[in-house]
Amino acid sequence: MSILIKPIITEKATADSEVYNRYGFVVDKKANKVEIKKAVEAAYGVSVTKVRTINVRPDRKTRYTKTGVVTGKTKAIKKAIVQVAEGDVIDLYSNL
Repeated sequence: MSILIKPIITEKATADSEVYNRYGFVVDKKANKVEIKKAVEAAYGVSVTKVRTINVRPDRKTRYTKTGVVTGKTKAIKKAIVQVAEGDVIDLYSNL
């Protein structure tokens, strides 16, 4: 199973990558910071200086329909914000 699931490509993440050399990834829920660092260094060939992780809780939603109350929730994910060394760049758009 792969540790890195997909990169986070949003306006905020793109601005962070341009200004602070930080990149966001959706990662496996059981991965720790050391495993994430090794996976990013192996996949992109950069040196990682800092890894921060975020556990995102699922959103719960309730709708009232003709047939009654429908409830549901989104998936829980884990995000990793990876800061690379000065001068290193990860090109996320080359693999698309």
